[in-house]
Amino acid sequence: MDRYLSAAAAVIQPAKLAGILGVWGITLLYVLFQGGKTSFMLFIMVSLLIVYLIVASLGGVRRSKGSRSFYTEQEKPDLLYAGGALRVKLQISIPGYLPLPYVVVREILKRHNGESWVFEESLVPSFKGEGELRFQTPTLERGSYTFADTDIIVEDIFGLTQHKGSFLAKGQFRVLPRAVFIPRWQLYERNSRLAGPQVSRVQSRRETTQINGVRDYIYGDRLTRIHWNATAKTGSWKSKEFEHESIPKTMIVLDGSSRAYQSSNTFELAVSTAASLLGFGIRERIGIGLCCLDKNTKMFSPAETGAERQKMIQYLIDINAEGKGTLVSRLEMGYRMFPRGSYFVLISPQRGNPVLDALLWAESHGMTPSHIHVIDPTEASRKDDWMGVLTSRGLTGCSVSSLQDLPAVLGGER
Repeated sequence: MDRYLSAAAAVIQPAKLAGILGVWGITLLYVLFQGGKTSFMLFIMVSLLIVYLIVASLGGVRRSKGSRSFYTEQEKPDLLYAGGALRVKLQISIPGYLPLPYVVVREILKRHNGESWVFEESLVPSFKGEGELRFQTPTLERGSYTFADTDIIVEDIFGLTQHKGSFLAKGQFRVLPRAVFIPRWQLYERNSRLAGPQVSRVQSRRETTQINGVRDYIYGDRLTRIHWNATAKTGSWKSKEFEHESIPKTMIVLDGSSRAYQSSNTFELAVSTAASLLGFGIRERIGIGLCCLDKNTKMFSPAETGAERQKMIQYLIDINAEGKGTLVSRLEMGYRMFPRGSYFVLISPQRGNPVLDALLWAESHGMTPSHIHVIDPTEASRKDDWMGVLTSRGLTGCSVSSLQDLPAVLGGER
């Protein structure tokens, strides 16, 4: 009995508990000294109320269970882009048959960098203790997200006690960095001041006679290009896919130095720029790789397949600006994976000697360096002659202060 009373005391406020026990003591004395049916009925009613409170404190709310599911308008609800929101459906089951006027559900969503959001809603469960809660997350930024334990808080029908239970309904999802469509990149233009003499125009690269696979028919394809066997097997028009003439590979180098970024918005711009360039490389079948100079130097060799690009994008989801040391010292850790004759594209907010040393290091290793200077949006109006400094050194680069301006900047538009 003491165990039950202690359990009830754990969920009843001391003042209320003292009041309930005081009323029960008074009714007990009333029965002992007064007697009669009225006093006995009053004593039984108060005793039943106390038994109800004890049973409720040991009730099914502590054994609550639940399951979570996500749904969006996208094909993969567990993978969405930054700036979007996710809809969540939580199925709750509370065992037991005690009447519950309402249930308060408290959810905590945690981001990989330590940020968290608290969602609190109420619902009326059915007689069987089942209920469904639907809510939508706020606009989310790039990162990995996890739902922590779900708290279930209920009160008895008299409002005297509060009971709390918790369960873990697994829920994890990832938010991709923002990216924009880049129609053309001046780096690969023939006779461009940014390109070397060995580069031909990407959009007009000639096809070889080597078949690389089969793709869907595109209006305007010639009859000689149609793959008749694949068309007959699938029932839809298919065309032959030929390999293109090779062009130099590209290595995108993302600066993750902790002291380089004055705000998180600038770092997000750098990550989104890298993601957009990866999309351009895969779409144009350019061998493109990624080097992240974060807390650890992570290298991805140049590849043309979508699977390799997905690995690079997945790595960009969790990256933080935690790098320490000079750019050159961290580049030296993976210098063997930089192909000679490739393009070296550094995405960094830094300028001055650190960047010049990194670009000259790439040039000394047989690569063609270029700098994409990401600028804090609040400082975009400041006049900066950094591009002039690069030009005087025989190097190339461009400045970008907004992701929406990236296609125009890379395309050479002013």
